[in-house]
Amino acid sequence: IVPEGDMPTPCNTDNRTESPSATSWWDGSYVCNPLEAVCIEDWIGPNYGITSFDNIGLAMLTVFQCITMEGWTAILYWMNDAIGSSFNWLYFVPLIVLGSFFMLNLVLGVLSGEFAKEREKVENRQTFLKLRRQQQLE
Repeated sequence: IVPEGDMPTPCNTDNRTESPSATSWWDGSYVCNPLEAVCIEDWIGPNYGITSFDNIGLAMLTVFQCITMEGWTAILYWMNDAIGSSFNWLYFVPLIVLGSFFMLNLVLGVLSGEFAKEREKVENRQTFLKLRRQQQLE
């Protein structure tokens, strides 16, 4: 991030990781050279602006993407490029362990139980209607 005025503004190059203006810090994050980078006021963000923590809706979508384990590594690599890889594991390891392996299976178990109850209700209703038809025929 290149500081500009009071607020930091993201720097933008064509390809940040292959650009000669991008330098890698000791923690793996990339910093753009302010003499060669272009400061833009409104950056759309990674994944066409869908993957971000800028508001609660997009943050929930990003966390959901991580706990379903579909594309979470791209988010991890984007965070590595932005802030380095020193402390990302403090976020992703508990999120994957607790979110994916525990909470997701808990939700799926509850849904499976509810569908089993509904299936039993439908089967009981079908047997009741079958007995009722037999009684009407007699």
